[in-house]
Amino acid sequence: MSSNTPRLEVDGLTVTFGGLTALDDVSFTVGDAETVALIGPNGAGKTTAFNAVCSMVRPRAGSVRIAGRPGPSAPTGLAGRGVARTLQGLGLFSGMTVLENVLVPLVGPDRSASGDPIEVAADVLGRLGLSARASTAVDALPYPDRKRVALARALVTRPRLLLLDEPAGGLGSDDIAGLVLTVRGLSADGCSVLLVEHHVDFVMEVADRVVVLDFGRVVACGTPDEVRADPAVEAAYLGLEAAAGPHRPTCPRAPPRAPCSPSTG
Repeated sequence: MSSNTPRLEVDGLTVTFGGLTALDDVSFTVGDAETVALIGPNGAGKTTAFNAVCSMVRPRAGSVRIAGRPGPSAPTGLAGRGVARTLQGLGLFSGMTVLENVLVPLVGPDRSASGDPIEVAADVLGRLGLSARASTAVDALPYPDRKRVALARALVTRPRLLLLDEPAGGLGSDDIAGLVLTVRGLSADGCSVLLVEHHVDFVMEVADRVVVLDFGRVVACGTPDEVRADPAVEAAYLGLEAAAGPHRPTCPRAPPRAPCSPSTG
């Protein structure tokens, strides 16, 4: 992948369900080592966009490209393309320990990372502060720790693009502050992140760029400061006609840049 090729490129994506248009000509990119957030009110199309990137829904028009290549035809092809994701519902295996859950992507014929699985899993658990919980049944953990286990399971595959589905949902302020540091660290390591999130304060703290959806359309796109100042964003969250009029914002390709340092947001 050349330095000018986005890690993820969504171009003109249109998704319909029966007579309902869930996404209407949506375009955005995620650059190398960049964190991009999709936000918007309920029903704006965030989850549909996320699922289209994950090959879980088939668009009527438009395309998804990962590192310059068309996205896989099914979610099972994501790991082989250097993509990992978390689930809003966590998707952990009840009755298994923390370590056993994290090892799942690393065992079997479709294992998606090299190296000794135990060592890889132990390294990630250490980075997320879960080493002492490795032998604990995942059912016995409080919710914030289970969310970290779900994140660890995605990170053991050493993704180049990480898709986070509402990572801050259900977390308190201390856990969210820790999550901010984790995402910044991933960016510093060269991992690109696309996240869908309702927690706007978290988004503004961690994202390099923010894409705002309303009624299936991109109504704003830019840095957190640019999005904060955009009247279309306030209109969308107040339930007004945010997408009215001829103006349709574009979300330009991120310029090539060095990986973010841990202190940048």
